[in-house]
Amino acid sequence: MHSQADGAIAVAGDRCLPERREIIKRLATTHTRIRPLAVDLCGSGISERDPTTGFFVRSVGPRLITRLFAEADRTRDTLFALWLDLDRFRQVNDSFGYAEADAVIVRIAERIRSVVGARRTLLRMGSDEFVALLPALDVQSAERIAGQLLVIIDQPMPLGSILFRPSVSIGIASRHAADNPLSLLERADRAMMEAKRQGGNRFIMKAAEPPRGVSGAQLAREELEVESILHAALENGGLELHYQPIVRPNGSLEAVEALMRCSVGGRQVSPLQFIPVAEKTGLIVRLGEWSLLQSTRCAARLRRQGCRAKVAVNVSRVQLTSPSFLSVLHAALICANVPPEGIELELTESIFMDVSPIVQANLRGARAAGVGLAIDDFGTGYSSLSNLKDLPATKLKFDRAFINALPDDRRAFTILRAITRLAGELGMVVVAEGIETPEQLAAAEAAGVDATQGFLHARPMSEEALLEWMISR
Repeated sequence: MHSQADGAIAVAGDRCLPERREIIKRLATTHTRIRPLAVDLCGSGISERDPTTGFFVRSVGPRLITRLFAEADRTRDTLFALWLDLDRFRQVNDSFGYAEADAVIVRIAERIRSVVGARRTLLRMGSDEFVALLPALDVQSAERIAGQLLVIIDQPMPLGSILFRPSVSIGIASRHAADNPLSLLERADRAMMEAKRQGGNRFIMKAAEPPRGVSGAQLAREELEVESILHAALENGGLELHYQPIVRPNGSLEAVEALMRCSVGGRQVSPLQFIPVAEKTGLIVRLGEWSLLQSTRCAARLRRQGCRAKVAVNVSRVQLTSPSFLSVLHAALICANVPPEGIELELTESIFMDVSPIVQANLRGARAAGVGLAIDDFGTGYSSLSNLKDLPATKLKFDRAFINALPDDRRAFTILRAITRLAGELGMVVVAEGIETPEQLAAAEAAGVDATQGFLHARPMSEEALLEWMISR
């Protein structure tokens, strides 16, 4: 399985198969009708749900996406489209017939729903093609969900007298300012087709591809503008950390996660915009240094208030390749007069598995100093028991895509409970991310997790708001 970010793909007319163009054409015809969805469906007698999967039918897709666009505009959130196409599924139809093929589709739909969550918008675009519409995510979260879909769809299932192992090609597109519902779907579709051409069983992110009507020069200009804003933010105080609480079952704080925000001249710049530019230009190192300094100061302030909760700081691989990383970390702790255990570094599991000598040396040095290391987004990507026993981590954070399956999915609950017990035996604190409902909270705590994080407790907030939130509790 591989992921790739590649903007050099031809437009739909060059690459799409005729039947794919027909899908887009039908969607375009549907999009021109702007009556409310419920009225249109009731008046025509057409069901909005596919009877086999329970997903929305493709004809209502543009209207659903239009509503998601409006909601994203209102909340200033992101929107991602994942287009999934099963690999070589025609062989199943030809060899086993449509009844068996439908049974496979039912199982695949259940697996997709278990990863993205029942409350997400899911469309069936064709016999073996699906679209998941995911608002309020960052690029890394969208890629993690795609990676988890690859893993779960690849699990064997009985088919006739054989054990069938399906696979899927996934295209990911993030909404651009110039997008309309059809252009977002087209870009996700083209990304999926490129994944097919590369052999399938992989995902491709098309975040860098210019939508129609947006030139490469315009995108380059936008990147330069974002880079200019980042420089101004670093020089003039346009950066701020917001903090999201991580809460133990007894209501006390285990930690707070620091999340960066950028605002210059009244303009808010999304992390989805400035983080990729910062990594590309090397500014991520300066942003990381600033974040460490501010996080340690927040940790010191919390301790003065009698709260010994850790402050968790997200660290990228680019930062860990810097020879000065440990020096910056130690300097931040000394300047704020905070003990090492007051800070925690959050890293993806892929960083722990990085064999680069400088990355490994920085990880070992941070841990030797007493700084905690948290595996962020566990449950996707590289996660395995053999890796878990060797990682120098002190905390394990279950990915929100995994928690979405709770409380209805008993298998997910059983896995969560088992891994929680195992991690506890290994001396790790276990956190469940993405808790949005009381039912999810109850299930996570029943599984034995040490702490939970999510909108149910609180959204990310400024340092002052965090202190007020703590007092109000």
